[in-house]
Amino acid sequence: MATTVNSGNVPVSDTQSSTSADPRYEGSTFQYSMLLEHLIGEKRPIKDLNPTVMGGLPNPMKTDDQKMIERGMESCAFKAVLACVGGFVLGGAFGVFTAGIDTNVGFDPKDPMRTPTAREVLKDMGQRGMSYAKNFAVIGAMFSCTECIIESHRGKSDWKNAVYSGCVTGGAIGFRAGAKAGVLGCGGFAAFSAAIEYYLR
Repeated sequence: MATTVNSGNVPVSDTQSSTSADPRYEGSTFQYSMLLEHLIGEKRPIKDLNPTVMGGLPNPMKTDDQKMIERGMESCAFKAVLACVGGFVLGGAFGVFTAGIDTNVGFDPKDPMRTPTAREVLKDMGQRGMSYAKNFAVIGAMFSCTECIIESHRGKSDWKNAVYSGCVTGGAIGFRAGAKAGVLGCGGFAAFSAAIEYYLR
């Protein structure tokens, strides 16, 4: 027995079949699906997020000179030179600081009872500062250059680059004293680089 709607005698099944067969109903469904495709589907247009449209400041186009400068600053050579200069300054300051707190600065081993002059103390502090500055500059340049090369080769910027670079740098420095020292230097620098990356990230 067919079910009636309200007080009419038209069955529900007949109403549904007439509605589905209505071309106006099919046309509205098609238009609705097309609208969804253009709003949230694959046909949705991708808009450029221009800062001027969003109410922000306009972003001027970069000139060729600016692009060349950016490429130069992102190069491995520039990073190595910058790390070398920074390491030289940091090493020199560290060397002067350690010489300042060392009580044996300026003393002559042949005559330990003689009190050193201020000139001798400053000379010893300068020599130690220069020695530390050279070592830190070499380590900084090697580490920065190898890290940049490894990052360019891998195409990723993560903590592994610093670990690999630390191993290469420590190994290269330690191998001057033998294979065992090279392996220890590789492991030590890699562990130190991993700790620094974990702290910074």
